[in-house]
Amino acid sequence: MNNRTKQIQSFDVMVLGAGIVGVSTAIHLLRMGLDVVLLDRAHPGAGASSGNAGIVQRNGFVPHAIPNRPQELLGILAKQSSAVSYDLRTVVRMLPWLRRHKAAGSSRGVETYSRVIAPLRAFAIGEHLELARSINADRFYRQGGWLHLYRNESAYRSGEVERFYARVFGVAYQELSAGELAKLEPGLKATGLTAVHWPESCSVSNPGAVLDALWRAYIREGGEYMRGDAGKLQRQRGGFALEGERGPVFAKNAVIALGAWSSEVLKGFGEPYPLAVKRGYHMHYRPLSSASLSRPVVDVANGFALTPTDNGIRLTTGVELAARDAPPNPNVIKLARRRAEEIFPLGRPLQDEPWMGSRPCLPDSLPVVGASPTIPRLWLNFGHADDGFTLGPITGRLLAEMIGGKAPFSTCRACRPCAS
Repeated sequence: MNNRTKQIQSFDVMVLGAGIVGVSTAIHLLRMGLDVVLLDRAHPGAGASSGNAGIVQRNGFVPHAIPNRPQELLGILAKQSSAVSYDLRTVVRMLPWLRRHKAAGSSRGVETYSRVIAPLRAFAIGEHLELARSINADRFYRQGGWLHLYRNESAYRSGEVERFYARVFGVAYQELSAGELAKLEPGLKATGLTAVHWPESCSVSNPGAVLDALWRAYIREGGEYMRGDAGKLQRQRGGFALEGERGPVFAKNAVIALGAWSSEVLKGFGEPYPLAVKRGYHMHYRPLSSASLSRPVVDVANGFALTPTDNGIRLTTGVELAARDAPPNPNVIKLARRRAEEIFPLGRPLQDEPWMGSRPCLPDSLPVVGASPTIPRLWLNFGHADDGFTLGPITGRLLAEMIGGKAPFSTCRACRPCAS
């Protein structure tokens, strides 16, 4: 290494984490005229940002809860549920978190969640589309909404709270009979199904390509990117320092946007957050008999989604409660496929192995967005749970406005950092 590469590179802001949350934050900061460096140990989008169902939700006013109906619980305990699978030792360790998560699913907790998340969802699609137009990625976005599928009346009734808040916040939906569903999506085996169509949501044909376009636009517009280990972040007078692949980096401000790895770094700074991990998998398939889908569908009770993508039909699973770094569990995708093939004719897999990623989730399912309560110039943007792809661009804008001293479009008081 020569003397030039050893020179300290200085920036206004370093953003740690190159998923959709971090890259969106970085490009918003850059467009505000700040010098920005984006750092990650892996290639941008290598984590959960590329592995999701590709849905940008306009609905979603109720946090994802662990199923609690007796039949669902029996299926989970017997490890026959495609909605929730688990490792017993992990669940035991998570019991305090799970109790808080259950409390956040009370009527009062849902009311709080809905009021906080509503303004973010109101702007999320517009922010996605505006960013997409500015980076020539709008070709990946599709209108037409998405579908919630229900196999029986009990499952349908379980979604009434979500529909209630949709009415409160003026979000349109249509209830579909099996016949209406078959006309809208002929590829589905619709007999016995009912559905709710959420037409104001949109989806993308390739989540990874969207993120790739976003970070490449960030580089073209003058942003810096390099590999670096966020675990080695250090406070220094006037800012923060980190050893990057091209030498030492210093910035006046640092943003923690590390998803499921955020709490590890913050513990080192004396700010613990009750961040849990919900693992998920996906696999791509070539449909049988020329069957197709024109929009994503989710089987609500069984936890899986089917999304038409540039690489075939993507099957994304429900939640696995297991240690973040534990080996993949092949039974999760197998069970999800078995349930999925009851309603759609999946063909041969187009991957050798399923993809696996980790969704970072706090007990109340709300993201943490704002300034650290104890450390000056440290900013946080993590904990988006199942909504990282939907909310990443809009929380990136929100945090960038805070850092840049602009009046943020939303106060989002319940999202402000509060370590515990």
